[in-house]
Amino acid sequence: MADREIDQQLVERVQRGDKHAFELLVSKYQRKLGRLISRFVKDSADAEDVTQEAFIKAYRALPGFRGESAFYTWLYRIGINTAKNYLLANKRRPPSSTPFDSNESESFEDASLLREVNTPENELMSKQVVDVVQTSLLQLPEDLRSALTLREIEGLSYEEIAVVMNCPIGTVRSRIFRAREAVAENLRPLLETSKGNRW
Repeated sequence: MADREIDQQLVERVQRGDKHAFELLVSKYQRKLGRLISRFVKDSADAEDVTQEAFIKAYRALPGFRGESAFYTWLYRIGINTAKNYLLANKRRPPSSTPFDSNESESFEDASLLREVNTPENELMSKQVVDVVQTSLLQLPEDLRSALTLREIEGLSYEEIAVVMNCPIGTVRSRIFRAREAVAENLRPLLETSKGNRW
């Protein structure tokens, strides 16, 4: 049975009043949702609170969930909106940097450039690349940063991102393309690549 079908069965059980089924959904997605929210809310205790609030909102909204999208796509949308609302309520700008480590570098195209051989020169180059990527993300508008994060870090499909961000799939493609180009533009001098090449 596919993941989406399992989630749908659990959702239907919750809609019939089975609280244990919701606990199973929380167990399954708490870590993923927490990681996503921590990209917006940097304080770990606050991120935990926002994650819990997102699950509470999801629980309250579940009677209206019709299964038109996957449960986790719907949940991610609630999580992002809850994080944005938290930041607005606390008069904080959503963060524009996302810390990357060498494990997450696998999400980027041609990421092998970041972790080829563990020589001091390559380790320095990797650190510089990560710094440039973080700085580039800081400079991106929130919509571009969110689209790139959902695609490259969370691994969502373009269709899922369109649902989460509540916009057409063409807009998602455009945002991801523009975000990648902005990052590539800042990486070119470091990687000594020409304008025609992204990395």
